[in-house]
Amino acid sequence: MAQPVFWVAVGKIIWINILLSGDNAVVIAMACRGLPPRQRFWGMVLGAGVAVVLRILFTIIIASLMTMPFLKIAGGLALFYIACKLLVPDESHGEMEAADHLWRAVRMVAVADIVMSLDNVIAIAAAAGGSFLLLVLGLAISIPLIIAGAALIMTLLDRFPILVWAGAALLGWITGEVLATDPAVEPLLVARFGPEGAHQFELALAALFAVLVVVVGGLWRRSRLQRASVEHKA
Repeated sequence: MAQPVFWVAVGKIIWINILLSGDNAVVIAMACRGLPPRQRFWGMVLGAGVAVVLRILFTIIIASLMTMPFLKIAGGLALFYIACKLLVPDESHGEMEAADHLWRAVRMVAVADIVMSLDNVIAIAAAAGGSFLLLVLGLAISIPLIIAGAALIMTLLDRFPILVWAGAALLGWITGEVLATDPAVEPLLVARFGPEGAHQFELALAALFAVLVVVVGGLWRRSRLQRASVEHKA
């Protein structure tokens, strides 16, 4: 740790994690925005902590994870559900339920990060050069930066609610990318359309799922609000 090269490597991991954690900050902010003010901070801290721990675990076992067919498909479908769910208002209130909301938000962040980190950890692992200490230290230092990013995004979401829809659409876009790059799907696309055609298909699928999230989430949101209105009148 006394060697300058060690801290240069730590800096690389921190910088890579900042660059790759923009989508994670969006998920954390959107998942925690419905929490009571006192629990927002802990939601962001736990969400960022979960994200970093998962990245460490994924980096250790990335070789086997990345080659498993259909893993990304399952993860992409889970991410699609989360993206739609983030547009739907919560029904419950009160202190007991607030605790449930906190852990629900953390679970949503965990599942989303599992899906979105499968590719990102390759760059982090390369920067660590096989050093577990470098990996843990670099990612741990990144936690406050992810929290700061999530806090900034949450402030913007409160001021400009339309950004909630943009964030959900972003997660839908990522869903399409995840599905198109699954090891069971990507080789078929390349064989059928060629590398450039496969890339165009990936972009088209990403755009499709961005739209689907907005449509499905919007319909789900409308249904929830209508039901809440009927229950309130009753």
